[in-house]
Amino acid sequence: MEHQEMSGKNSTQHHLIRYKEGLGKYTENMPELVHSFSEFTRHCFKEGEISEKNKQLMALGISIYSQDEYCIIYHTKGCLDQGASENEIFEAVGVAAAFGGGAAMSQGVTLVQECIQELNNPMH
Repeated sequence: MEHQEMSGKNSTQHHLIRYKEGLGKYTENMPELVHSFSEFTRHCFKEGEISEKNKQLMALGISIYSQDEYCIIYHTKGCLDQGASENEIFEAVGVAAAFGGGAAMSQGVTLVQECIQELNNPMH
């Protein structure tokens, strides 16, 4: 994944936009599937016995473990949006690294930290 500024936007914003654009194009061809998937995930992430913040932290750990860079970016943003502190996010990175080893740790010490920096400083 390229980690540099693109088109006046930071790389995190760029990749979030690319994901949304790709999903929009996919939706044109598969509207029922996307609607069903979106409703399913919306339901999974809504507040229940587990808070939305904790669900985002879990999703971030799973994303790191599975090496899914778009989801790492998306769920790092979700963690921040739900009020997770940097230390809570870093603890989730640690748990992912406990299962995913060096590959998971490398995502946490690079991409996750880059996302936190860029999302907390959008004019970067």
